Amino acid sequence: MTVGLVVVSHSRPLARAAAALASEMTQGRPVPIEIAAGLDETTSGTDAVAISEAIAAADGGDGVVVLMDLGSAVLSAETALELLDDDVRERVVLCPGPLVEGLVAAAVTAGTGGSREDVAAEALSGLAGKTGHVEPSVSRTTSGPSAVVRVLDPHGLHARPAARLVSEMRGFDALVELRNESTGSGWVPASSLTRVATLGVVEGQELGVRASGAQAREAVDRVVALAADAFGEASRGPGRSANAAASSPGIAVGPAFRLRRATLDVPAEQFRGSAAERRRLDDALVAARQAIGGLRGDIFEAHLVLLDDADLLGDARTRIDAGATAPAAWRDATDRVAAEFDALPDEYLRARAEDVRAVAAQVLRALLGVAAATIEGDGVLIADDLTPAEAILLDPARVAGVVLANGSPTSHAAILLRTRGIPAVVGAGHLEATVIALDGGTGEVVADPAPEVLDDFRERAERQKAVRDDARAVAAEPAVTTKGVTIHVGANIGSVAEARAAAANGADLAGLVRTEFLFLDRDEAPGEDEQVAVYRAIADALGGRRIVLRTLDAGSDKPLPYLPAPPEANPFLGVRGIRHSLAHRAMFAEQLRAIVRVARETPVSVMFPMITKVEELIEARRMLGDAAGLSVGMMVEVPAAALRASDFIPYVDFLSIGTNDLTQYTLAAERGNAGLLTLSAGLDPAVEQLIQQVCRAAGDRVTVAVCGELAADAAVVPRLLAAGVRELSVAPALVPLIKQAVRGT
Repeated sequence: MTVGLVVVSHSRPLARAAAALASEMTQGRPVPIEIAAGLDETTSGTDAVAISEAIAAADGGDGVVVLMDLGSAVLSAETALELLDDDVRERVVLCPGPLVEGLVAAAVTAGTGGSREDVAAEALSGLAGKTGHVEPSVSRTTSGPSAVVRVLDPHGLHARPAARLVSEMRGFDALVELRNESTGSGWVPASSLTRVATLGVVEGQELGVRASGAQAREAVDRVVALAADAFGEASRGPGRSANAAASSPGIAVGPAFRLRRATLDVPAEQFRGSAAERRRLDDALVAARQAIGGLRGDIFEAHLVLLDDADLLGDARTRIDAGATAPAAWRDATDRVAAEFDALPDEYLRARAEDVRAVAAQVLRALLGVAAATIEGDGVLIADDLTPAEAILLDPARVAGVVLANGSPTSHAAILLRTRGIPAVVGAGHLEATVIALDGGTGEVVADPAPEVLDDFRERAERQKAVRDDARAVAAEPAVTTKGVTIHVGANIGSVAEARAAAANGADLAGLVRTEFLFLDRDEAPGEDEQVAVYRAIADALGGRRIVLRTLDAGSDKPLPYLPAPPEANPFLGVRGIRHSLAHRAMFAEQLRAIVRVARETPVSVMFPMITKVEELIEARRMLGDAAGLSVGMMVEVPAAALRASDFIPYVDFLSIGTNDLTQYTLAAERGNAGLLTLSAGLDPAVEQLIQQVCRAAGDRVTVAVCGELAADAAVVPRLLAAGVRELSVAPALVPLIKQAVRGT
């Protein structure tokens, strides 16, 4: 268990900001922090009843430390104690430490397992950072291993790296002390965040470390390693690409080698007549079909469909009849289609432009007699981009990782790399290097890393391999936290093949079935019987485990050719999700009938996307009708729905938080925009507060799940579970790792 914290302040915005800052310093360790601040959003004051409720919410059995801002807050806190049961009151400490500095220090200490007395004492010493320069420093160790390291971070040993250092030092059986060698400061304990802050270490200064005790040498060595990595601050070092995006998790280190791909320049050649040019194109199409037909997977089935696309072929043949050669006609026709995909606002559909270009290149190679790209080398592959056909041929035994200058994490090539377990980053820009080190889970990539950085990547790779091996060995077992709470870990799927992969990786359920895969890329909507057959096949692939069918999430961001929609200035804020379904009721009703039919045979839940108002949910349920045994839920991906979560509770059996959309709507930052990765990556404090609010509203009445990308972030999982999330859904290949993350929480 962990000591809980309560922030009592006259200002609610101040309390929230302080809590968010403290949470950022805990290095991903879940620390319950509740606030009882302000009488409302704008009125200052404190409320004893609200404080008592916050204490009850923060208390997990190890007690609670309460920090307060002004004198009357202390009086309110004392009154709140009188409202508590005796056994709870005995576990509460009212701490007079400074609110902001004390809360940060308390959170770090609580996150490393400190007792409530330790937490309160550390909070009380929060002012040491402001008084340390005039107080004498007391040294407690005079012998043992020592070292001097240089601080590389541009901001010095500021709060976040200092918090990481303190958190790690608390894990050693040793007395560790630090000093600023450059200023000649006194020695301070490395276990105290407030005392470390008094050192005032800035970029380029030297930090001294010494230790005594059973693990003194290990502790000193760890400080040296942390310093070499700038204490985890990720945007520093030669060759590091700040714009790279995480695409396929895993660490890769190795010599760099490049993809050898011949250019596909269409020559200025003599037009041979329409009949001859049409034959050239038809022969090239046959050759491309044969090449693609030898590859397995839903992606390549889609490529074959594209080769038979009437609109595309008709455009190319029209251009031939107008006097273009077969290569020129095919190039121009496919460029047009790719440009149409490029113009779509949805990230996933924009990535389909790469599929068009991949098929175009396959046919052009046949037309021009150019050989396919060759991959000759072992190590980390560097390329501008990859086609799915190139990605599927990569041998994981030879290709340790992939760095793409362009591309998107949602491209089919990126999906294949994840499926094959090859670490990758995309959007890294042009890199020239002899050796590459990359982390596909964070987007970190270093060209020609320094020896100490290289060693750090290799150590991380070894640790990750051990974790993956352990996770796979127990993938089929339940995920149970250290407190005995069972968390269901499901898979997000969009095909029958992905359902099979989910079952093979130990998924407890299909936590999100994107049913739009049945509706897109076709000339008419699937009928009821076709939908039933596919949903039944997914259920069969999962061996009868529950499947959560999200109703069609379409709109002008994911257009359906057979339901043309007027253009919208911002499709992400337009007619999509449930809005689209309620605007096309006949198709919606047909899908609901198909879902109800399958629910009579196997465990099924239905989930409505993009719900904003209670009236939308009520109308969707009315159209669904009475379906015995069918669990009904909704996506929480609009901030308004999160803020009003309690209003939806009477009408649902579960809530599933779609953190991808919730994040981009909350932060006004499109998740597919590489220039906004620093905004949209990770769990932002504002998004975390919305998740916490949803979980508080749900209580024990309905289950709260997360099916967005944050559910697949092992570092974020403890914070989601601490908020009250009880179900996670991720890509099939990541199920074993996330189950292990749950078990360690």
